[in-house]
Amino acid sequence: MQSTMATILRRSNRFVVIVFCICALYLFASLLPRYKEEEEEVPKPRDYAYVPSSFDWSTLPQRHPVPESEIASLPKGKPRDLPKVQFAFKADASSLGKARTQTLANRRSEVKDALLKTWTSYKKHAWMSDELTPVSGKGKNVFGGWAATLVDTLDTLWIMDLRAEFYEAVAAVATIDWAKTDQTACNFFETTIRHLGGLLSAYDLSGETVLLRKAIELGDMLYTAFDTSTRMPPFWFDFDKAKEGTLRPGTRDPSAAVTSSCLEFTRLAQITGENKYYDAIDRITRLLDRTQSSTRLPGMWPTFFDMANLRLTQDNDFTFGALADSLYEMFPKMYALLGGLEPVYEKLYRDAMETATKHLLFRPMVPDQADILFSGNAYVSQDSGVRLHPEGQHLACFVGGMFGLGGKLFNAEEHLEIGEKVTRGCVWAYDSMPTGIMPEIFGLLPCPTLEACDWNEKEWEAKGNKALRKGFQNARDARYLLRPEAIESVFMMYRITGKPEYQDAAWRMFQSIRKATETELAFSAISDVTAQGETAKTDSMESFWPAETLKYFYLIFSPPDVISLDEYVLNTEAHPLKRPR
Repeated sequence: MQSTMATILRRSNRFVVIVFCICALYLFASLLPRYKEEEEEVPKPRDYAYVPSSFDWSTLPQRHPVPESEIASLPKGKPRDLPKVQFAFKADASSLGKARTQTLANRRSEVKDALLKTWTSYKKHAWMSDELTPVSGKGKNVFGGWAATLVDTLDTLWIMDLRAEFYEAVAAVATIDWAKTDQTACNFFETTIRHLGGLLSAYDLSGETVLLRKAIELGDMLYTAFDTSTRMPPFWFDFDKAKEGTLRPGTRDPSAAVTSSCLEFTRLAQITGENKYYDAIDRITRLLDRTQSSTRLPGMWPTFFDMANLRLTQDNDFTFGALADSLYEMFPKMYALLGGLEPVYEKLYRDAMETATKHLLFRPMVPDQADILFSGNAYVSQDSGVRLHPEGQHLACFVGGMFGLGGKLFNAEEHLEIGEKVTRGCVWAYDSMPTGIMPEIFGLLPCPTLEACDWNEKEWEAKGNKALRKGFQNARDARYLLRPEAIESVFMMYRITGKPEYQDAAWRMFQSIRKATETELAFSAISDVTAQGETAKTDSMESFWPAETLKYFYLIFSPPDVISLDEYVLNTEAHPLKRPR
């Protein structure tokens, strides 16, 4: 009996000790720093002097309302476990790895210095204006006078850890009145991607609720653009016509401008739970789906649309360049933003890329047979069928990143390969110019197929421009407007493949751009990238310079978990929008 009691007591004591140890371990663990959660924790919102806009667009009755029962809802269900977009980066603790890390930190610091120079001059000479003129040092309003550069740069300030500048900018944003403008209309597309996208991104990153309040104000204004007889938005959002209920879609509007608001309106719907925003853009998506196979180049859509009559199949020119670009860019991004729950975006993407690969992409004839591709323009006629115009555009350099993203999301390895070749083509064009910068528009001598072709010196002598690198026919528009599309794809390819060569190409590009465009105040567009020596500055600096170009340069030299492509989707103005989990 005593032996039994002793055994019970020993077991009881042992149980008490075990329970005590577990409790102690739990208490100890709870006191340890929770690094991951602290990294992801959003700071508590600050108090700002919020000034509501003087006109509340949400109170305006819809003249062409959608019945409640017909409003399309966000796809329901848990987001799918999509394929990883980013390369599986690993830390390199070797001496070479540490030296590389320091080099990247130095490069990142120089990009940040460029942003600070830009921001400081904007604040001093153009505060609350849309743009700074970087030579003459004045403010300029081209986007409603709603501080486009300020709003567009919000998330760049946050990403670069410029918190004091960010919070000062947020305080200024809190006072913007969307009803106060000297202009009678605003560009629907540009206001959506720059202002609405900028506000939503900055809110996603910082959690500052005043940014969401301003985004909802603006979202309600822009939502009114869909209050037309066809529920399609016009190119110009005329304020008085919108209030009168007399807005009309255009009969020849750029296809990108009237179809590329899907990311911003979808994210606004996700955050607010208001399906009306999603319904607006879903109607455009359904129209694209219905017409994709019936255009003159089935799979793609022409550059201009008749949205008043819902005719998307009449024109005969097709491109990934100006006026059509972001129409296609949105497909894989929308698929990711919706968590893979809306399959139509994969279908739209795959069919468009199949057609584009066959008819738009071309390989230039160059002496070393470089394995590079460019995206040209296609024209369709009854007499000659599909004709390729082998002309590259800086705007079309986004194509490399688009193919790369689609290749990863849809497990299409051949698309990733195409994306790399297009991206390398844009880098090649940068390296080819005396300034180290690609022209706005340029002609090339094409190979017959996407395979390598022999160099033809006689053809070059007859058609080439002797002042340019062999392979170029011309630099038809030799300007550089501080555009981001090339570095965008270089950044995307680095994050997708992990190849350091893209970081090195980015550094060459940044150094060239800085050297050719820097002014006493900031950075300016230039008139001729083929110039030898000093470049001619055009006194223009659009808001996409700090919003996109400098952001992409900063991100490519940053650790890969800073704005991970598996956590964010970047809109066409490089504003990261959070992917729901």
